[in-house]
Amino acid sequence: MAKKVISKEEWNARLAEVQVDRDDLNKLIMNYLIIEGYKDAAEKFSQESGAKPPVNLESIQNRMVVRTAIQRGHIEEAIERVNDLNPEILDTNPKLFFHLQQQRLIEYIREGRVMEALEFAQEELAPRGEENPEFLSELERTMSLLAFDLNGPSPVSDLLTPAQRQKLASELNSALLLSQSQEKDPKLPALLKMCWWAQQQLDERCTYPKIKDFNKAELVMEPMGAVGGGSQGSSSSAVAGA
Repeated sequence: MAKKVISKEEWNARLAEVQVDRDDLNKLIMNYLIIEGYKDAAEKFSQESGAKPPVNLESIQNRMVVRTAIQRGHIEEAIERVNDLNPEILDTNPKLFFHLQQQRLIEYIREGRVMEALEFAQEELAPRGEENPEFLSELERTMSLLAFDLNGPSPVSDLLTPAQRQKLASELNSALLLSQSQEKDPKLPALLKMCWWAQQQLDERCTYPKIKDFNKAELVMEPMGAVGGGSQGSSSSAVAGA
């Protein structure tokens, strides 16, 4: 059975009939800017749109200082700042605290401070590993860094990548947001994923103008007979990175 074809003109006409509340759009954008930590952009957007931020924007600055400390490998500084903001965050989140201490150990090893690394692991991390098998496994994996050349490939070289620090920074950022009664994930990426999923479903029924690249958000009309599945690859990668 042939698919229905919806022209670009007809599609645009249908889109024009959709009513979207401007305040809802502004809240969606503000939600993204606040959670992702774009303080200056949030301030400017608030001034230009009239959208009121739901939190004190200074709280963004505090979170970004902590995130930057993690990304630079200054774990002790990050812990001190978190405790200054709210000491209960780490007291009530043992997994997060372990990951912070684990990252301290990684930084000791990265800097070649082997004796300090061994002492720190024995005094701070080993007792936690004895209480939790998951922590013990992560500790053993971290300690195995000492068995490899840090400048060469190894099964645990990922622990030394910027992505490792970024993962911890995101985990800590989420905890700070929750402590401030905020959502830990922005709504916009979830909506983009829903849009991509809806396009996949629609591909089975008709040919229509679609968004192939979510970074550009341009409607593209595919030639007749094009395979729908292949067209979604760029969409999915863009959405996944949102």
